[in-house]
Amino acid sequence: MKYTQLGRTGLKVSRLVLGTMNFGPQTDEGDSHAIMDAALASGINYFDTANVYGWGENKGRTEEIIGTWFANGGGRRDKTVLATKVYGNMTGDGDVWPNHDRLSAVNIRRAVEASLTRLQTDYIDIYQFHHIDRRTPFEEIWQAIDVLIQQGKILYAGSSNFPGYKIAQANETAKAHGRVGLVSEQCLYNLAERRAEMEVIPAAQEYGLGVIPWSPLHGGLLGGVLKKESEGKRRKDGRSASALENTTVREQVQRYEDLLDKHGIAPGEAALAWLLTRPGVTGPIVGPRTQEQLDSALRAVELELGDEVLSGLDEIFPGPGPSPEAFAW
Repeated sequence: MKYTQLGRTGLKVSRLVLGTMNFGPQTDEGDSHAIMDAALASGINYFDTANVYGWGENKGRTEEIIGTWFANGGGRRDKTVLATKVYGNMTGDGDVWPNHDRLSAVNIRRAVEASLTRLQTDYIDIYQFHHIDRRTPFEEIWQAIDVLIQQGKILYAGSSNFPGYKIAQANETAKAHGRVGLVSEQCLYNLAERRAEMEVIPAAQEYGLGVIPWSPLHGGLLGGVLKKESEGKRRKDGRSASALENTTVREQVQRYEDLLDKHGIAPGEAALAWLLTRPGVTGPIVGPRTQEQLDSALRAVELELGDEVLSGLDEIFPGPGPSPEAFAW
């Protein structure tokens, strides 16, 4: 495994991030533990989750599965850089109270305590805001985060799904009060969805945030979906299925798979390897449901894409260009 610094921090993290969103809803506890063991054994030390994972009436279930894995001992917690998130409402659908979501100081305090209990740990390495909160000023958010840092319950703060101007606003507010501010940003970023290159990634680089792309295969669209379809293995739902109803997208994906087939490269591995070449990217989040999927992701770390492949990928999936040139002269 290869490692890098997380943004401007001194924290060393693996170039792949283990996403755990499938743990519980699609992967049972035993298999989830096996995947985490295999990931740690391979050198992946950065695990990402969120308090709402498990979804529906099972919100928090994913954190519980990680917590029972930590409880197995063997140095698991000490070897893991743990990231979780706060924002979504954790109460049941019929019992929603007004201060049980978003980023108010009261909800941040409540949410972190609940996550620590589920995760069976006394600290979280990176506590991430799952979405912007248009109602809560950053002065209040940073005050709440300061308290948690002083209490030793979190070490760093990160963001997820933030636009560039909110990254700037968050860190300028933090700077004005002598605080560290955001150290990472999780954003939707892959070959088929490159809008983050306009402002989100430049803002993250300017403020020293590590970029953590989520959905690196764009819901399976970049994972060899057409070949799987021809073999009778195509997923019948999700982003890839709906996207392929568009003729233009289908033709684009066919060109993508043909290019990689010509060079003998697995599409999913190429999509991950491409992200690892992008400026500002710390590492993409991979969410394996099986050991086979984890093995494929690990191969991507060692995969070097040649100039012909990289230029071909840019031709098939051209980026928007930098801001403001992307939308102005």
